[in-house]
Amino acid sequence: MDNLITLVNKIQRACTALGDHGEESALPTLWDSLPAIAVVGGQSSGKSSVLESVVGKDFLPRGSGIVTRRPLVLQLHKIDEGREYAEFMHLPKKRFTDFAAVRQEISDETDRETGRSKAISGVPIHLSIYSPNVVNLTLVDLPGLTKVAVEGQPESTVQDIENMVRSYIEKPNCIVLAISPANQDLATSDAIKISREVDPKGDRTFGVLTKIDLMDQGTNAVDILEGRSYKLQYPWVGVVNRSQADINKSVDMIAARRREREYFAHSPEYRHLSNRMGSEYLGKVLSKHLETVIKSRIPGLQSLINKTIVELEGELTRLGKPIAADAGGKLYMTMEICRSFDQIFKEHLDGVRPGGDKIYGVFDNQLPAALKRLQFDKHLSMDNVRKLITEADGYQPHLIAPEQGYRRLIESCLMTIRGPAEAAVDAVHSILKEMVHKSISETMELKQYPSLRVEVGNAAVESLERMRDESRKATLQLVDMECSYLTVEFFRKLPQDVEKGGNPTHSIFDRYNDTYLRRIGSTVLSYVNMVCASLRNSIPKSVVYCQVREAKRSLLDHFFTELGKKESKQLSSLLNEDPMVMQRRSNLVKRLELYRSAQTEIDVVAWAK
Repeated sequence: MDNLITLVNKIQRACTALGDHGEESALPTLWDSLPAIAVVGGQSSGKSSVLESVVGKDFLPRGSGIVTRRPLVLQLHKIDEGREYAEFMHLPKKRFTDFAAVRQEISDETDRETGRSKAISGVPIHLSIYSPNVVNLTLVDLPGLTKVAVEGQPESTVQDIENMVRSYIEKPNCIVLAISPANQDLATSDAIKISREVDPKGDRTFGVLTKIDLMDQGTNAVDILEGRSYKLQYPWVGVVNRSQADINKSVDMIAARRREREYFAHSPEYRHLSNRMGSEYLGKVLSKHLETVIKSRIPGLQSLINKTIVELEGELTRLGKPIAADAGGKLYMTMEICRSFDQIFKEHLDGVRPGGDKIYGVFDNQLPAALKRLQFDKHLSMDNVRKLITEADGYQPHLIAPEQGYRRLIESCLMTIRGPAEAAVDAVHSILKEMVHKSISETMELKQYPSLRVEVGNAAVESLERMRDESRKATLQLVDMECSYLTVEFFRKLPQDVEKGGNPTHSIFDRYNDTYLRRIGSTVLSYVNMVCASLRNSIPKSVVYCQVREAKRSLLDHFFTELGKKESKQLSSLLNEDPMVMQRRSNLVKRLELYRSAQTEIDVVAWAK
C-alpha cells in the first residue's frame, strides 16, 4: 500500500507546481480533496522536535519567535539502502545530503517568497526526504500558533497564522496531528483548542504529548495518554524529544530514538504503554492510518477528477482556442472564426435557426398590404381624370381614345408603387441586419475578440447596405419598366365606343362627360391592378436575388479581400482578446493538465489494487 502515499505525494507536488495550494480560487482545487496530515501546535510545543524525531534528522530551522512562516509539505520516502538525501521541488535537480544545508534552504526559500519582513505565506515548500530510517508518510508542517507577533511583524500575524492553520485542518480530508506539551495544562493547549473547534468529536485528530520527561516531579501524563483527561478517537502518543543540551551537542537522532524507547520501557508510570509510545511508533501509526484514509478516498477522488475534467474541458471550449503566434496562423484563425459566423448567418436564412421566415412575411403580408393601401381613387377621381385627359390633349383633342391621357393617368398611379417597393427592400434589409447581429452573438469565438466582433459586424452591415442599394435600384427599375412600356394587349381587348353603338361624330365635349371619364378611370384602375399583381410577384424575386442570395453568397467577400492585405500587427489588433480571458484560459489549461495527470496516476493505482 506504500504506493498510495506515493500517489498522493505526486499529486500534491503537481498541485503546487501548477498553482493549486487549496486557497480560495475561481478554479477547482484538487489539493483540498487529497488526504493530508497537518501538524498543529503552539510555539515551544516541541512541534519541530517531533518532526525531526519522525524523520531521524536535524533539518528544520530553529530560533526564537515565529520560525515556520510557510507550510512545509514533508514527504518521507523509505528506501531499502543507500545514503540519505533530500530534494526540494523548487530545486528538482539538486540532492542535499547535508541536512544543515536543507535547514538553510528552507529559510532562504521562505525569505524568497515573503522577503525578510518575517511575514507569512500560504504557498507551501515541498521537501522530500529519502532514507532507510523513515516510513512512507506525508506531513504538512504549519506555522506555530502564537498569541503575540514578534518585532517586525504586523499585528495581524497572529490571526493570519490561525486562519492559515484553520484553512488546512477544517477540511474533512485533513488528519490533525495536535502537538501539546505535557508540562503545561492541556486546557490551555493551542493545538487542542483549535482542533476541537474543527473536529469536536475527535474523529480525525491524533494527540501527541511532548516533554513528558520535563513534567514536575510527582506528576505524570497517564490520564491524558489513556484518554481519560481528553478523549480522542485514536490513542494519544507520548514522545520524548531531545533536550536543548542534546541539540547543542548535536546528539545523533538515532541515539535519541534509542534513549526515548528506553525511557518509556523503564519508566514505572509509562511501562505498560511503552508499546505505543515514541516517535517511531508515531510515524508507523500515522503512515498506516494515512494509507487507510487514502484507500477509502480513491473512488471519490476518481469521481471528482472525472467530473472536473469534463467541466474544465467544457469551459475551455466556451473560451475558445488560444491566439496563434505567427501571421499565417492568425489569418487562418480569423478566417475560420468568420466562416463560423457566416455559417450561422446562413442557417438563419435557411430555417435551421429562426429568422428566415420574417423575410417571407414581408413578401406575403407587408408588401400586399402596402399595395392595397395605395389610394388610386385619388388619382382616378373624376376631376383628376378630366384634368389629366384635358391637359394631355393639348390644343388638339383626341380623335378616338385619349392615349396620352391614359399614359399619364397610368404613370401617376404606378409611380405610387415605388413606395411599397422601397419599403419591401428596407424591411428585408432590416431583417438581414438583425440576423447579422444575432449571428454575431451566437458565434462563440467572436465573444473572445471584441475588435474582430466589431469589424465583422461593420463589414457585414456595409455589405448589406451595398446589396440594399443594388436591390432598391433593381426593384424600382421593375416599376419604371411598367411605366415606360404599357401592355398593349390589355387595351386591344377593351370594347370600342363604335362597337357599343357610340357615335364618333358626337361633339368632342360630349367625350368629356362623366360617363366617359368614369369608363376611362375604370380602365386605368383595371390596368394598374393587373400591374400590381405582376409586381407583387416580381418585387420579391428582385429583392431575394439582390439581397438574400447575395448575402448568402458573398456577405464577407470584401472583408476577406481586405483581411488578406493586413500585416501581422494589424491581425493581432483584431485578435486582441481580453487579458482576463487569456489568463483564465492559461489557468484552466494548467489545472486540466493537473487533473489529467492525477487521473492517470490514480487509475494506475486503482487497477493495481
